[in-house]
Amino acid sequence: TIAFWEFFDEHITFLSYLGIINIITFAAFVLDKYAAINHRSRIRIITLLGLSFIGGSMGGLIAMYLFKHKTRKDYFTVGLPLILVMQITVVFYLMNMK
Repeated sequence: TIAFWEFFDEHITFLSYLGIINIITFAAFVLDKYAAINHRSRIRIITLLGLSFIGGSMGGLIAMYLFKHKTRKDYFTVGLPLILVMQITVVFYLMNMK
């Protein structure tokens, strides 16, 4: 089944977590872009990928293309969409576990 809203209505904590982690990931990408422009200390790649992996891939993708940051790095242009597909697959699995 693909009844997303029913699943997230029943699991509001999970939906809240996804919202918060995506906002944090988006902010991390924006801060890293700002640091890159101003030649300041950068956020480590493993941190950006880690935030994306634990649920923030959509926020990372939006920030990446909105601010044109990390768009030349294969591990972001290929990695983030793959992480997102993996996360969607996990959510579908969780939705149909009953």
